[in-house]
Amino acid sequence: REGWPVNHKKTHRIYCLEGLNLRKKRPRRHVSAAHRQQRPVLSGVDQCWSMDFVSDNLFNGRRFRALTVVDNFSRECVAIHAGKSLKGEDVVGVMESLRVLGKRLPVRIQTDNGSEFISKSLDKWAYEHGVTMDFSRPGKPTDNSFIESFNGSLRDECLNIHWFLSLEDAQDKLDNWRREYNHERTHSSLNDMTPAEFIR
Repeated sequence: REGWPVNHKKTHRIYCLEGLNLRKKRPRRHVSAAHRQQRPVLSGVDQCWSMDFVSDNLFNGRRFRALTVVDNFSRECVAIHAGKSLKGEDVVGVMESLRVLGKRLPVRIQTDNGSEFISKSLDKWAYEHGVTMDFSRPGKPTDNSFIESFNGSLRDECLNIHWFLSLEDAQDKLDNWRREYNHERTHSSLNDMTPAEFIR
C-alpha cells in the first residue's frame, strides 16, 4: 500500500531488466475448433470440406485471390470465389450462399491457420451451424493434402494458362474450369470417375 505509484510500462521495463517472467497472453480459444485428434474416415459427401486460398494477377498486374472449397470424400470442387482481398467475412459469405442456395453444409472444415480462417466471424458462423473447424498444424501442409493437390491442379491447368482481363473475367474462367473439373476430369482415386459421377 505504501510506496510510489508505477505505471505498467515501468513495471514491464523493470521485469525485463531483472529477467523476471512476464505473464503470457492466454491464447484465444475458438469455440468451433476441433482439438487435435485422429481425423475420421470419410464415408460420404459433405462430411469434410477443405478450404484454402490461391493468388494470381490480372493482366494489369493487380493482385487477386480465390477461395477454393473442395469436398474431401468426392474430390468435388464445391466453390471457387475470386476477390481483390478476401477476409473472414467474405469466407462466411461464400459458406452462407452454399448453405442457403446450394442447400449444402459440411460437418467439418479443414483449413490452415490463415487470418481469414481463424477470424471471429467464421468461428461464430461455424458455431451457429454446428460445423467443426479443423486447423492444420503450423508448417504442415500435408495436413491439408486434398486442397493442396487441388490448388496445384488449378494453378497448372487454369491460372498459368489464362490472361485475366478483370475480376469478372477471372471468375468466369474459374467457373468454367470448375465445371470441367467436376464433370469431365476423371480421378484415379475415384476409380477413374469424375466427381459428379462418383457422387451419383
